[in-house]
Amino acid sequence: MPVPEKLLPAQLFNRCDPGSFEFGTTAELDGATEIAGQQRALEAIRLGMGIRHDGFNLFALGPSGTGKESTVRQFLNAIAPGRARPDDWCYVYNFSKPRNPKALRLPPGMACRLSDDMDHLVETLFSVMPAAFSSEEYQAREKDIGESLLEKQSSAIETLETDAREHSISLIRTPGGFAFAPVIEEKVIAPDDYMAMKKEERDKIEKEIDRLRNSLQSIMAQFPKWQRETAEKIKELNREVSAFTLKPLMEEIRTRYKDIEEVSRYIDEVEKDMIENFGQFLEKDAPEDGPIMMPPPFSPAGRKRSVVRYRVNVMIDNGKLDGAPVILEDKPATQNLVGDIEHAAQMGTLITDFTLIKPGALHRANGGYLILDARRLLLEPFAWEALKKALRTRQIRIESLAQLYSLVSTISLEPEPIPLDLKVVLLGERRLYYMLSQYDPDFNELFKIAADFENDMERNPETHLAYAHLVGSIAVRDKLLPFDRGAVARIVEHGSRMAGDATRLSSNLQAVRDLVHEAEYHAAQNGRTQVSAEDVEAMREAQRYRASRIQERMRDAMMRGMILIDTASEQVGQINGLSVYSLGEQSFGSPSRITARVRLGKGEVIDIEREVEMGGPIHSKGVMILSGFLGSRYAAEQPLSLSATLVFEQSYGGVEGDSASSTELYALLSAISGIPIRQCLAVTGSVNQHGQVQAIGGVNEKIEGFFDLCSERGLDGRHGVLIPASNVRNLMLRQDIVKAVESGLFSIWPVTHIDEGIEILTGVPAGEADASGAWPVGTVNAKVFERLKAMAEKLKAFAEKKNGEPEK
Repeated sequence: MPVPEKLLPAQLFNRCDPGSFEFGTTAELDGATEIAGQQRALEAIRLGMGIRHDGFNLFALGPSGTGKESTVRQFLNAIAPGRARPDDWCYVYNFSKPRNPKALRLPPGMACRLSDDMDHLVETLFSVMPAAFSSEEYQAREKDIGESLLEKQSSAIETLETDAREHSISLIRTPGGFAFAPVIEEKVIAPDDYMAMKKEERDKIEKEIDRLRNSLQSIMAQFPKWQRETAEKIKELNREVSAFTLKPLMEEIRTRYKDIEEVSRYIDEVEKDMIENFGQFLEKDAPEDGPIMMPPPFSPAGRKRSVVRYRVNVMIDNGKLDGAPVILEDKPATQNLVGDIEHAAQMGTLITDFTLIKPGALHRANGGYLILDARRLLLEPFAWEALKKALRTRQIRIESLAQLYSLVSTISLEPEPIPLDLKVVLLGERRLYYMLSQYDPDFNELFKIAADFENDMERNPETHLAYAHLVGSIAVRDKLLPFDRGAVARIVEHGSRMAGDATRLSSNLQAVRDLVHEAEYHAAQNGRTQVSAEDVEAMREAQRYRASRIQERMRDAMMRGMILIDTASEQVGQINGLSVYSLGEQSFGSPSRITARVRLGKGEVIDIEREVEMGGPIHSKGVMILSGFLGSRYAAEQPLSLSATLVFEQSYGGVEGDSASSTELYALLSAISGIPIRQCLAVTGSVNQHGQVQAIGGVNEKIEGFFDLCSERGLDGRHGVLIPASNVRNLMLRQDIVKAVESGLFSIWPVTHIDEGIEILTGVPAGEADASGAWPVGTVNAKVFERLKAMAEKLKAFAEKKNGEPEK
């Protein structure tokens, strides 16, 4: 198998030509953001927002920073104006059930108008109603009714008094009431004279007084009835006057809302209540504000405040909307979603009324679109269940959590639910989507459409221009300096580096936005009028520097010999592997020494990391693959009679991944064959049981980590890295590495098979087996085969000696 050629400098970095852009600076662009590379997600959004049936809500899933929110908002803001404006909603007082406020639905813009009309009506009645009841006509009619009662009472008393006089008895009015006394010649008989009269005369007088007293009692018994009749007449007069005063005002309001049946019924109820409780408008003081649980209208506390019941609590006013609403709720707490019933402290107690019902995001987005962050939603207590309940029942039911869970014992309200018709868009990581899909049985019924956002996009002239538009829109929106075409080209190259692929661009718009702001700051600090490629490159270098503290400490430990990494000699069973360390959003590569030792055994390849539980399952799998490769290639006709140990030297934090499995195999082949490996080279790549080298991640960071160490020790043209050939398309290396390769000081080999790699590492041909299965003499494979064969014969001899057979 021929040794592969070294990679050319042009293969290490996919340059973006600034000349491919037709603009000079981003100021020449229109400032609009183009959605590129997310066709799959856009199709899902279009489908989810287009189907109006239940359950077709949307979950936009993808890594943070990929522009899920901006893409969804841009799409919704484009289609929302084409939708009809949703109706207004308000809560009003329920005159039959005060604890259950009524919800009224009105055309857009009419709710605030109704509220203003009712406020104006109440204000007007406080001036009109007292005037009506203080008019001369009313006073005269009220006086007539009162005088009629007095006349009736006086007439009855006078009739009784005449009857008594005819029987020589006088009706006397006393502070304690009425009394009867006999008279002679219109003078009351003295007690002594009365007692001196004959008994027959006294009995006759007593009998007459008893009759008159009974008549008086009958008359007095009629008084309450007459008073009630009089009160009813006055009440009827009051109704007549208040109705006469109120009717023209109510007719004016009723005419405006005659086409809205629910509002017309409400106005009828208001008119009836105002007529019955006209006295609340006769107070001289203006109505007081403040929450109340409606007291009786004529009680001392309620006479002024009872007019609050005539207010209109506007929940949603869509009068100024242009189409359907698009609402982004940044804090999706339960009360922020479904609304809340607030309470106010009054005289040591918590009280409320329908004017303290507050709308939530579901109210504001009703008839349109609601965007929520899934993680924040799930972090809020009861919010997820509240949202599901609203979507499932298609209505918004406002409930006080404190009342619902018995946290407080106070009177609360139960407002009438409002019908719900909207589309909900959840934004979240893929992990959240899959967890909800698996563990929540309601999730798949309520969120049937998934918009899966790509981590990256294809790199082509169209996406280059999309990046330029993105940079231009950021500059316009945030009032930054314009970027010239060279700066945009560097940002495009940075997008490929973030994607880890020279043929693709990252969809992490947040990282691009951060680099744009940093580069603009650097240009402004240096007094430039536009951002250049040097500013972008300076900030990229600054980002690397800020995150390089641990990397530099590790490299310093290698330079001082505290971490043993050989980059000059040749060693048997020792090789430089490459690892990637991830710290937050930053990652870097660093070399690690891997050693292998072999002895007689039963065909075991022992992974020391796994034995001490420092190795992950993927790494252990990679090591076990080595046994399969060795057995199938070198021990098909004989037992694999070795015991090998592999270890990452000076590794104290655990090892995971199989990207070092080819490196470990090279170390094993060196240890078995006794052929030394050049320590000026480092290796990365996984391997399968056929010896094919497979792609790995973090290839750029790994190469740069080894290059930095070799560069600090001094490049001499021998240093280099072996990478899987399938990772060549992922290369977006720093310019100093490209220049070193161009100068012949550093080399990178693309390897497809173990035989290619071992020949580069040892300088000894790997060798290919002939038709009989024999390996060419002096090759690496031949020496490995011979050593394993000798070990098998020794093991067999030991076994025969142990069983008492003569040694051959």
